[in-house]
Amino acid sequence: MQDSASAGIRYPASSIQHPASTLRILFIGDIVGEPGRRAISQSLSRLKAEFVPDFVIANAENAAGGVGITKDTALDIFGAGVNVITLGNHAWSKKEAYDFIDQDPRVLRPANYPSGAPGRGYALYETQKAGPIGVISLCGRVFMDSLDNPFLVADSAIEAMAGETRVIIVDFHGEATSEKIAFAWYVDGRVSAVIGTHTHVQTADERVLPGGTACITDVGMTGPTDSVIGVRKELIISRFLTQMPSKFEVAEGQATIRAVVIDVDPATGRATKIVRM
Repeated sequence: MQDSASAGIRYPASSIQHPASTLRILFIGDIVGEPGRRAISQSLSRLKAEFVPDFVIANAENAAGGVGITKDTALDIFGAGVNVITLGNHAWSKKEAYDFIDQDPRVLRPANYPSGAPGRGYALYETQKAGPIGVISLCGRVFMDSLDNPFLVADSAIEAMAGETRVIIVDFHGEATSEKIAFAWYVDGRVSAVIGTHTHVQTADERVLPGGTACITDVGMTGPTDSVIGVRKELIISRFLTQMPSKFEVAEGQATIRAVVIDVDPATGRATKIVRM
């Protein structure tokens, strides 16, 4: 089946321009199930040819059957050209993934899980153009699980990486727009971008804050187009009508890739542009 990303990429024409001095990061929204993985497999190479990113990050906490991740689904996503996978509140939905999350440094679970949780919440990664960049994964707490304070955990992660790089990208996985926006203002000037994930609905509030931090409340979902946040729409409608529980099943059919492109000055860590796709 043809993915909408294969049918045509929609973005402002000016977004293709890529100054040689700029570090470009492609951040892909929550990959949902097989349709989302298929979209990445079929279309990421063309997106990379169009946008020429220096580094690709994807949230993939729902890549395996719509909830969680497995080693095989993660390796498929890496094989398609993603450099780092971030997770969220469904990080632990597949028990067989615990060892993989713990062992593969390319997978980041939220840093504000208590100590003792498998894996890591932030790390440095090498780029050919600008040396190391930092990536931090965090979960919000409003309408979410009770975790450590993401604001304070971010302080520690930023301090730990600041001596190695000026370019730091944060995936803030949260339900409340207010929490995400407050966090972006809190770290403005200290990180290059705060990209919201979790709600699966792309917002139209992308901007670069005065301190040079690019942000968007939610980058959106990479998954089945005719669905309710990736789930078969009739199941969700029935749940709203009857209030009866039902097993969520990933919808089928055409998939759409939602993402943002962020341009960063690697010398200062300040974002110069963020573009929705």
